[in-house]
Amino acid sequence: MVVLIIVIVIVVLLVVGGWAGYNGLVKRRNRTQEAWSEIDVELKRRHDLIPNLVSTVQGYAAHERGTFEAVTQARANAITAGATGDPGRIAPAENALSGALRSLFAVAENYPQLRAVESFLQLQETLTSTEDKIEYARRYYNTSARDYNIALQSFPRNLFAGPFGFKAVAFFATDEEDRAVPQVSFAGSDPGAAGPAPVPAAGPPPAAGAPPAAGPPPAAGTQGPPPAG
Repeated sequence: MVVLIIVIVIVVLLVVGGWAGYNGLVKRRNRTQEAWSEIDVELKRRHDLIPNLVSTVQGYAAHERGTFEAVTQARANAITAGATGDPGRIAPAENALSGALRSLFAVAENYPQLRAVESFLQLQETLTSTEDKIEYARRYYNTSARDYNIALQSFPRNLFAGPFGFKAVAFFATDEEDRAVPQVSFAGSDPGAAGPAPVPAAGPPPAAGAPPAAGPPPAAGTQGPPPAG
């Protein structure tokens, strides 16, 4: 009887432990998927902004064909990688797109007339805001992915994670420099203010005890009258 009770207790503990471990993995996996969906939304927003940005700059720099084709191709590659849903393939494609965008903004710096194009300034501001959101979502996703992967490798979860279809996820790794959107700085956009006119330096003061400067000599015929005889 005692042995039966012990066996029942052990079975109950295993069931409860397995149930808690399974629910914990489901919770972490769902959190990771939710974090990735936030990245996916912002990446699609980024992809949608690029054609308008290229079109705007192209109107002022039509001969920079190579740069525009590079950006367009990098965007197409990023969209193709995004369709896989694999962060390990998406991150390199997005990094390449960021590099192409830096080249595009470098071209834009050579055309100061773009500073008067409101649509270009709005697109740049929107793209910068989108990049900030992607960076925030990326950090949240990587944190969630780390916790989920650690849970998969921990005992006793690792005993049933595989049979129940739980798999480790890849990190969305990228360089900080690749995520930053270059800010276009047009040369000569802020002319420097003219400085004050230079003040002429005063001459040195006369030395102590020096005789005063002599005035002009008296005019001829201006001497006083001769003495009386």
